[in-house]
Amino acid sequence: MKLSGEQVVPASREAVYDAMLDPETLKGALPGCEKLEEIGPNEYLATMTIGVAMIKGKYDGKVKITDDNRPEGFTMHIEGKGPQGQLSGVGTVKFESLGENETRVVYDGDANVRGMLARIGSRVIQPAANMIVGKFFAELSGKVSS
Repeated sequence: MKLSGEQVVPASREAVYDAMLDPETLKGALPGCEKLEEIGPNEYLATMTIGVAMIKGKYDGKVKITDDNRPEGFTMHIEGKGPQGQLSGVGTVKFESLGENETRVVYDGDANVRGMLARIGSRVIQPAANMIVGKFFAELSGKVSS
């Protein structure tokens, strides 16, 4: 599954970059996030409850940040599993300044979905993933602009 796009966030590039690596900010911005803790430099454990179509479940995951180039961007490696399936993927996140208080976040990644989630098909998963990303950026925008 491909997940790519861009969002404009009303804050400086440095503020957006820092917010995207801050566990408290992320926990409040990620839909369904129940726990997000840093377990090492640029490594996080997360627990999220996510519903896709009629399938809802609690997922435990790990996120590792590599190629950290503040405030230009980073690479994100994710793994997650729950009763309805597993997910793994890699993506890049880039930050482009559009002015003093506006940043374009460009993201591009590939995810591998297995289990029951894969059986319901990308026709259902892709729109759900896009909705989660949209909600995340709306929340993040509110947090970094205030």
